[in-house]
Amino acid sequence: MKPSGSVVEGSLVTVFEKEFADLVGGRHCVAVQEGHTALRLSLVALGVVPGDEVIVPSYGPAAAVEAVRLAGATPVFADIDAHTFCLDPDAVAAAISWRTVAIVAGHRFGHPAPMRRLAELARAHGLALVEDASEACGAGLDREPVGTFGVLAAFSLAVVTEDPRLARRVRELRTPEVRLTDESAVAWRGELERLAGFAARRRANARVFDSALKGVHIPHVAAGARHVYHRYVVRVPGNGRPDRDAFARALATRGVDAGIPVPTPLHRIPAFRMPVDLPHTERAAAETLSLPVHPLLTEREVERIVSACNALGGLL
Repeated sequence: MKPSGSVVEGSLVTVFEKEFADLVGGRHCVAVQEGHTALRLSLVALGVVPGDEVIVPSYGPAAAVEAVRLAGATPVFADIDAHTFCLDPDAVAAAISWRTVAIVAGHRFGHPAPMRRLAELARAHGLALVEDASEACGAGLDREPVGTFGVLAAFSLAVVTEDPRLARRVRELRTPEVRLTDESAVAWRGELERLAGFAARRRANARVFDSALKGVHIPHVAAGARHVYHRYVVRVPGNGRPDRDAFARALATRGVDAGIPVPTPLHRIPAFRMPVDLPHTERAAAETLSLPVHPLLTEREVERIVSACNALGGLL
């Protein structure tokens, strides 16, 4: 099928939405231009207004915080689980106040958040649970795909929901600037076709790293979780020293482009500063390093990454 020529959404966008819906248990799918917009529209569709509070993680991208603020509400930071880097339900429970209306749970680096426990909290307190699934398309928990646990889920290119009224509201809220075009839909349909293969390749690379890396703490995978390794994030033990930063620089000299996934927690960024105690978030920000895991890595490149890490691991 050729593009319809639409500047904004047309028939190919509808096809994309139907194909994306197949990834999330057949839920209603509303295509948008990017994940920040998906989160903002989700919160506005839920009726979030000034004076409301929304619980978000500090360890991660700023999209959730910005979406909460653009909806007029106040973001409240909660700590993460030390192993998965996703929101800790106990920390979320401690952050709930009478102003809280929603929880935004990010599936960090491709690992699903503890959605069962978060859903129980949401039900007990009458809160909306929104999934930030921009890093986790294809991930799952207990054989259910991410995007099927919250009342709404925001992916990089779509909002999904089981509620037809919410889906209709999200469609009404979209402006022409944030709608997906037919031309973009063509490209992203191709990405959907390659999604499963790419995820399998990432997991294969991750398995090699899991079995061969020494001197760093490999990613934890919770029971029942299907990790898609949007990033392969290891911990470089600090022991009070800037070992992670030195490790990253040393890897660079060996041709390995490692990244620091969260250089500064959001609650310490001036624009979002909040006086909260988030020890697991602080430690993760100081110790985590992202190794290349993308599906185009060759076996030789994977071996080179392992060799470089292991050569340096003994120096930690």
